[in-house]
Amino acid sequence: MKKVLIFLADGFEEIEGLTPADLLRRGGLEVTTVSIMGRRTVTGRSRIPVEADCLFETCRIDEADALVLPGGMPGVTYLSEHQGLAEALKEAAKKGKLVCAICAGPTVLGGLGLLKGQKATCYPGCESGLTGADLSTDEVVESGSFITSRGAGTAIPFSLKIIERLTDRGNSARVAQSIVFCDRVDS
Repeated sequence: MKKVLIFLADGFEEIEGLTPADLLRRGGLEVTTVSIMGRRTVTGRSRIPVEADCLFETCRIDEADALVLPGGMPGVTYLSEHQGLAEALKEAAKKGKLVCAICAGPTVLGGLGLLKGQKATCYPGCESGLTGADLSTDEVVESGSFITSRGAGTAIPFSLKIIERLTDRGNSARVAQSIVFCDRVDS
């Protein structure tokens, strides 16, 4: 079973952290939420407390197949300032592991120089943080070993793309169908 770590910090966007946790688990992936705050309870942007599965200091990051960063402020600031997480992201990228980020989360990757030469997207207005990336306004962008997405409204397609990448398209479609997620129709 593929292992996915979702990193949480105070101020994270709850939809962007918990939607992937929920949907990836539905897709049969082993998901662990990881607090970088030195305590298991992390409070999201909307002041919703969430109990992380483990602390960064005790988590086996090297065993993960994918790392996921949600957006939300000041959560992204905490993520970008965490030296241990920076090293883990660089090591994962070096090994070709899947690295995923949504909303302002891709700016953490941009700040580390990981998106140079990659196509990427982010929350509107955060584009300057995607240093060296080929910018896109697509809701979800897959480029090399990176998946990026735009924000809370794209959390479901972001999650489904991660499932597809780590398992297969059929499993992703099964999860989409199980939550009654249908293609949106332009009005």
